Amino acid sequence: MTVADNIADQLFKAGVRRVFGIPGGPSIPYMEAFRKAGIEFILVSNEAAAGIMADVSARLTGVPGVCHATFGPGATNISTGVGGALLDRSPVIVLTSEINDRMAGRTTQMNINHQKLFGPLTKATFRLNAENADEVIQSALKICREEYPGPVHIGIPSDIADIEAIPCTAKVFQSTITKPENNTDKIVSLLSRAKKPILAVGLTSKRMEIRKELFAFLERYSMPVVITPMAKGIIPEEHPCYAGVLFHALSNCLIDLHNRCDLIIGLGYDQVEYNYESWMPDVPLIHFDTKETDLPDRDNILRFTGMPEEWFSILNNHCSGSLVPEKAIIKGIRDEMESTFNGFSMQFGPVEALRVLRKELPENSILTVDVGSHLHLLGQYWEVGLKGDLIMSNGWSGMGFGIPAALAACMSKPGHRVVCITGDGGFLMTAGEMVTARRYGLPVIVVVLSDGELNLIKLKQSWKEISPYGTLLYDGDLFGSDTFLGVKVIRADSEESMSAAVRKALSMNEPVIINSIINPEEYKYLIVKQ
Repeated sequence: MTVADNIADQLFKAGVRRVFGIPGGPSIPYMEAFRKAGIEFILVSNEAAAGIMADVSARLTGVPGVCHATFGPGATNISTGVGGALLDRSPVIVLTSEINDRMAGRTTQMNINHQKLFGPLTKATFRLNAENADEVIQSALKICREEYPGPVHIGIPSDIADIEAIPCTAKVFQSTITKPENNTDKIVSLLSRAKKPILAVGLTSKRMEIRKELFAFLERYSMPVVITPMAKGIIPEEHPCYAGVLFHALSNCLIDLHNRCDLIIGLGYDQVEYNYESWMPDVPLIHFDTKETDLPDRDNILRFTGMPEEWFSILNNHCSGSLVPEKAIIKGIRDEMESTFNGFSMQFGPVEALRVLRKELPENSILTVDVGSHLHLLGQYWEVGLKGDLIMSNGWSGMGFGIPAALAACMSKPGHRVVCITGDGGFLMTAGEMVTARRYGLPVIVVVLSDGELNLIKLKQSWKEISPYGTLLYDGDLFGSDTFLGVKVIRADSEESMSAAVRKALSMNEPVIINSIINPEEYKYLIVKQ
């Protein structure tokens, strides 16, 4: 096989069916090899979107996402999406064209050192040649999936596509991860003494799909559950143990619950979302995870590193049978949050817009959410239930995530209605991907909560008693037309027009934008000062 055919063959055998990116001249042989192997090359409008789409594709399918960019500016553009895959924990292979060996050390057009660029953004970075191509691809597929999953970069010199790849005879990458010693005796002692524990469930638990085991445990040992934003959906909001989401809107309602507990049990809690010390009281912590983390060394912090079946073996065998669920406290928290949300009905703001969406969308809908004030609201307010999903970026928290994520979700889960919720700032960053949606006939609904400003920055300025500056996006209407780049735009500025817009969008088998013109004032009562 040639190098190009070898790469395509190995990716196809790993389950890859799409590569997201923008080609350069050296990409042509690889695109043809992908086509012949049965892998579709998805052309995007900006390479950053390719990285995001690879990330979300991996989350939804379990197969490593693959993205591609050319030299220099292509590589720097795609690095934004690659950073997201690193800190949001998604297995991704990043392919970039590179200058050939003869010119690699020379001053020449578009030439930068891609290994230095991607080193801090990936788990590993390689430069391919005919001798190592077979081994590198195999190794990359292993590395990207190991805990925590993340991106691996492969630089491909521009002149090796048609060279014969030498089959790998060396020992392919073997993990050097060593399992740390767990102080199980101390963990068991803490568990058996605790009377009022809180279970803090995070991103790793969501990724490891422990919902069934979690439900069974809570049937036996009822205890309050708080979750991090990216764990949304691991437990339905109506579950009697569910208390709320940390860090997002109205999370200050959880303080009384925190202050009553005598133990925090972190279950797959990834601090990339929200550090423990930002919220937990001065009580012992037991942190169950799949890998060692950089928690501070303290006497009241115990770590257990292993797989979920080991976590639940300890929890089920050693939790105290006298645990008393704080049912009244949990109910009070949920009632207080719901009452606050219901209080915003005198104007058309973000809560009203989302209330309409909650009512109108099918229960198996997949929502992707961009970064901004609306993310804090949606993370707490939206009800995922058991059939839907809410996809966000919180470890990386890059604006512009929402639209590319929605396109990837449409491709990965064609039987689900996919809706993107974005602010106008995030929309403007990746608006060109609406043409990508048109090109591939993706019936995504993009709801733009238009308030004309970078509201979250404006709020943070107000917390510092600074007048708004550098946050105004535009005057007048964002679109000023009923189409944008050939995509229909439906205007909504009231509950009635929002309902009509959503129903109209659901009836269309094509991409559509809902320009939801909101009053943003209620955000300042909802978002918790950090």
